[in-house]
Amino acid sequence: MNIKIKKNSLLYNGYKIKCSVGKSGITNIKKEGDLATPRGNFKLGLLYYRKDRIRLPKCKLKKKILKKNMGWCDDPKSKKYNKEIKFPFKYSAERLYRQDNIYDGLINIKYNINPIIKNKGSAIFLHMTNKKYRPTKGCIAISKKNFLKLLPLISSNTKILIS
Repeated sequence: MNIKIKKNSLLYNGYKIKCSVGKSGITNIKKEGDLATPRGNFKLGLLYYRKDRIRLPKCKLKKKILKKNMGWCDDPKSKKYNKEIKFPFKYSAERLYRQDNIYDGLINIKYNINPIIKNKGSAIFLHMTNKKYRPTKGCIAISKKNFLKLLPLISSNTKILIS
């Protein structure tokens, strides 16, 4: 069973969940920093989570606990572009361990992975939103309640279709 994203809805197994996408909408030609969500059919990667903030339900995805020094490289000049990194880091990277709650749980969407193409976009995640469902920088965001409901239903075989 695949997850489908259409405009501001996530559709899965008969559920329709409100979601946010990139501020610039959904695009066929994703570029680093364009604030757009890439269109396509993607596998799901690791589930990262804040053990100090959420209790995970049973889940078939591989998990990794977020630590304060973890980030994701968004700098095309780095060999680690579109990969998990550890701070301190000399290139630009997004912090995964945040003050706000949007990354208390996040799933890496396997976009621009094999091969990684510089400037094609990085750090595309399914993560939690705030109450206002603000547009993202290219990710897909759903409520914490829905994120936790979805986890037991998906596995590494689940794909996410963004159209």
